Amino acid sequence: MNAPLAERLRPKTLADYISQVHLVGEHGTLTKQIEQGLIPSLILWGPPGIGKTTLANIIATESKRPFYTLSAISSGVKDVREVIEKAKGSGGLFTTKNPILFIDEIHRFSKSQQDSLLQAVEKGWVTLIGATTENPSFEVIPALLSRCQVYILKPFNKEDLETLLKRAIKEDEQLAKKTIVLKETEALIRLSGGDARKLLNIFELVINSEATDKVTITNESVLNKVQNNTVRYDKTGEQHYDIVSAFIKSIRGSDPNAAVYYLARMVEGGEDVKFIARRLLILASEDIGNANPTALVMANTTFQAVSTIGYPESRIILSQCATYLACSPKSNAAYMAIGNAQQLVKNTGDLSIPLAIRNAPTKLMKEIGYGDNYKYSHDYENNFANQEFLPEEIKNTTLYQPGNNARENAQRDFLRTRWKEKYGY
Repeated sequence: MNAPLAERLRPKTLADYISQVHLVGEHGTLTKQIEQGLIPSLILWGPPGIGKTTLANIIATESKRPFYTLSAISSGVKDVREVIEKAKGSGGLFTTKNPILFIDEIHRFSKSQQDSLLQAVEKGWVTLIGATTENPSFEVIPALLSRCQVYILKPFNKEDLETLLKRAIKEDEQLAKKTIVLKETEALIRLSGGDARKLLNIFELVINSEATDKVTITNESVLNKVQNNTVRYDKTGEQHYDIVSAFIKSIRGSDPNAAVYYLARMVEGGEDVKFIARRLLILASEDIGNANPTALVMANTTFQAVSTIGYPESRIILSQCATYLACSPKSNAAYMAIGNAQQLVKNTGDLSIPLAIRNAPTKLMKEIGYGDNYKYSHDYENNFANQEFLPEEIKNTTLYQPGNNARENAQRDFLRTRWKEKYGY
């Protein structure tokens, strides 16, 4: 049976690797390390189909290291220990020749499975490369995370994906048997969701469905071929991000019916309960925020509950939370405020903090004016004293604008009684 196009086209060297210039380009973070063979244990974090597994293989090949691989879905503690023993025998104790142990979807490893890696990584018996689509801060235990460098792989852009399609036409021996005209790419790219593996699979499906030796790829031809080949929800990547995106947007749009439908799609597909709950937790702050602070409490309680209970009962808790959040008033004011503040910090740098609100734990600090003229709010009427907290260069800058809902209107009224002249509330 022929390998899929995505597998046939998998790059073998860094020279063939598309994108991730910040990591493996001419001046990339990993480029020199790979050339010298001095590879640290690392976590590759990014969405599906952007080359995490491929990059791990290339790192092993170009640094001339033995390469062992495990899948977190099918491997247990026993498998991990067996591979570590083999790796110890093949690599010895020379740090520049340590075998590489690649673990795909490392976020699916349990705590005990991750614990079983610690000694091998710490002693240098193996160089660990873990691949994950999830934030390693949440899914990798702190002890293991502290021993690894985390590298973020960026999603492919349109140019990257078009380059991949053109490379497939030019280099793949099987596609070379047909004359392929790549007239339009928008539908292919949209259906792939930025997943290179999915892009190539769809591309191959469209080409193979044509009986003639000449194939012209248009948006219409792609949609006609693919719409009748619906892909089942695949928690490892195929519709993973499409479904969760629809789920989040339905809640943001205050539609509990659509929200619970997409929740059911994920539940029936076997999606990780913590993945769903984590998205609800983020949404509760990003899209509801101060319009209903209880939403964050509800989402956090949901996350803790489903982490303890698991399926099948967790579906009930997730449904309760999703429908509650969908029916809640919405505000992204807090989300916008931190975005505005971060941009201001990037634009203005490390501005000097006003002396009055600096801490003065030493005599010298007190002598040079730290804390001078600070007004302790509780000493004043209504526990408020009008004073400057922002650096001089950005004083009077309004970063937080309360939303238009009952709770945040009350916040706006509160702020107006204190900062109307300064911030214009």
